[in-house]
Amino acid sequence: MAVLLGVLVAGVFGGGSSALFAQSRGINQDEGKVPPYVLPDLLRQADGTRVTTRQTWEANRRPEILRLYETQMYGRSPARPGDMRFVVTATDTNALGGLAIRKEVTLQLSKSPEAPQIHLLMYVPKKTMAARERPPVFLGLNFSGNQTVSADPGITLQEQWVRAEKSGPWVRRMPAESTRGKDASSWQVEKILERGYALATFHYFDVEPDDSDAYEHSVRAVFPKPNAGKPGPDEWGAIAAWAWGASCAMDYLATDRDVEASKVALMGHSRLGKTALWAGAQDKRFAVVISNDSGEGGAALSRRWFGETVDRINTAFPHWFCGNYKQYNNNEDKLPMDQHMLIALMAPRPVYVASAEQDLWADPKGEFLSALNAEPVYRLYGLAGLGVTEMPGIEQPAGRFIGYHIRHGKHDVTAYDWDRYLDFADRHFGRP
Repeated sequence: MAVLLGVLVAGVFGGGSSALFAQSRGINQDEGKVPPYVLPDLLRQADGTRVTTRQTWEANRRPEILRLYETQMYGRSPARPGDMRFVVTATDTNALGGLAIRKEVTLQLSKSPEAPQIHLLMYVPKKTMAARERPPVFLGLNFSGNQTVSADPGITLQEQWVRAEKSGPWVRRMPAESTRGKDASSWQVEKILERGYALATFHYFDVEPDDSDAYEHSVRAVFPKPNAGKPGPDEWGAIAAWAWGASCAMDYLATDRDVEASKVALMGHSRLGKTALWAGAQDKRFAVVISNDSGEGGAALSRRWFGETVDRINTAFPHWFCGNYKQYNNNEDKLPMDQHMLIALMAPRPVYVASAEQDLWADPKGEFLSALNAEPVYRLYGLAGLGVTEMPGIEQPAGRFIGYHIRHGKHDVTAYDWDRYLDFADRHFGRP
């Protein structure tokens, strides 16, 4: 019944697209041109038997699906390094005009001098400290450096990987003072703190610069050191590396007595929304997982021909996924999984998927349908999912353990998004 529901909701009444169509497929942003497709059955195991209990899901089907993503899409990641160390490098007990305690922590990923370091910026609301409470935490990777999330002059500027010239070598340089707070609207630091949450973030370039020729500066070149200088076809791509970094940050949060490590919400936008979903699928310590406009390779269904495609993303960003994923370029019907199955890997933990009305490249309807088609697993746990079968209207959020909204506007993270994420976290963390 789960597949039939997904088919009917998706408007699918036949088999997959033809080989001729697959060969000629380009980019489509016309809902009327979306061809028929059939999603893989979330609850049908490789041996053909159906999952009917959460015990079977946990013991058999979930690991089966996780392996598909590891070997066919994101790639296999190593365990976190055993010699990782955490060093608190700066603390200000009166940051943001007395609103927060600001901490900066360096995650030394290895004793190896070649290993990258993660520079974690944290804000903890002082009001929770005064009440002797440990606040929940929002964790997220940022795009342009810690100093961009807030105009706070106390944030330490950290050297970043940049190109000296457009096609020149990668070098380490200090960011300009003028970059402070340039992305503040996407982070809403004061709003998060006033709602009683801590915030932790780090620059995703700390783990790997986002370019296909930056591999030598990535954690992937160190953990483990590859034999031939490049990863094998089922070894981790950059998204898996960034997800690995998020779990390293979680390792630190588990040691920080100023925050409640059992209540960490992982949030990511765009490519980092893909990262959040894959990190949340692997690491059950993330209590809530939030995908903001993550699109193809994230929350959007791959088989649905709308917006970005597997071929387009693998061509534009060949370093994001493992080598095996390239075989599904213009061949999505051969994928043994689709993204509703990724969202289902969060169960029974709450997961939130968000879209933007003008962000057609990310396929908002495909993101909604992934969330909808993940519901059968949540039902195994007796949990309510979206609670709707039709895509909700603009800024009409839906869902209980699977949340969804589509808002006005473009590909971005806005105050409206953060209001919804804070409300969702309040509900699941038992906050007033």
